[in-house]
Amino acid sequence: MRVRPLLLAAAVALLGPGCRTDELARGQKVIGVSLLTLTNPFFIEIADNLRAEAAKHGYEVVVVSGDFDATRQDHQVQDFVARKMDAIVLSPCDSKAVGQSIRAANAAGVPVFTVDIACLDPGAQVVAHVATDNYAGGRQAAAAVVEALGGRGGKVGVLDYKEVESCILRVKGFKDALAEHNRPGAGKIEIVAELPGGGTRDRGYKAMEDMLQAHPDLAAVFAINDLSALGARAALEKAGRADRVKLVGFDGQPEGKKAIGEGKIYADPIQYPDRIGRTAAALIARYFDGEEVEREVLIPTGLYRKADAVKEGLAP
Repeated sequence: MRVRPLLLAAAVALLGPGCRTDELARGQKVIGVSLLTLTNPFFIEIADNLRAEAAKHGYEVVVVSGDFDATRQDHQVQDFVARKMDAIVLSPCDSKAVGQSIRAANAAGVPVFTVDIACLDPGAQVVAHVATDNYAGGRQAAAAVVEALGGRGGKVGVLDYKEVESCILRVKGFKDALAEHNRPGAGKIEIVAELPGGGTRDRGYKAMEDMLQAHPDLAAVFAINDLSALGARAALEKAGRADRVKLVGFDGQPEGKKAIGEGKIYADPIQYPDRIGRTAAALIARYFDGEEVEREVLIPTGLYRKADAVKEGLAP
């Protein structure tokens, strides 16, 4: 029976500091995993697939949630080190602050891997990073906005999340692609606002309200994930602007795909969290086997439109 991440985290919390599992006592390798959140299906899917792939190699996986809190995540890493975990996997809550946690694991000789979000501290040593090709995905999002606007151009807003590297890359790819689009003769697409959506529905809603108040003539919005996009959509509906502002998200989680099928979101560059989880576990297994592993593995996104939702039976 699959143990859900939150239940597993609760079970681990019952162990006293420095305690180890029965499996580890018998010599089984144990991997400690701290993810950005376990309220987002994307990270749950990473955890489930990482656990399943690791089990094929006889490894135990302990998953906890950082809950968007860098301090909480640092304490979790300290706990992993105290329990003598064989490896640590992180999806950082803050790409810069996580460097302190990783350096502590480095000092203890515990190998660290990152998934989805990279560490931006050059002094922290990470064995390998597995993630979506977020920069290329951001460029796909820009292509979707150009397509949605039909070459007419217009004012565009961005709901970002500057604390995490993956979202920084998405926005950079988006901006670079729009800059290339805005050549002479093309309908100019101007980014007039960039507000923190926080990667959550509530913050996306509030940011969208603020953006509409400052720029009532917005033509499109790019949100860095599905949750902030869905929050933005709710704000657009409340303001009576849902049919005038094209919305592009990122992720391709079930709720996001459904919204695309319903015409609430125009398109998503979609990620493959199952592949991220499996690939990370396979890299760890190769590392334990003494092989040299890739420092970075990037998984391409695919652009998901309403036609794709229709094929999957997600359109009304």
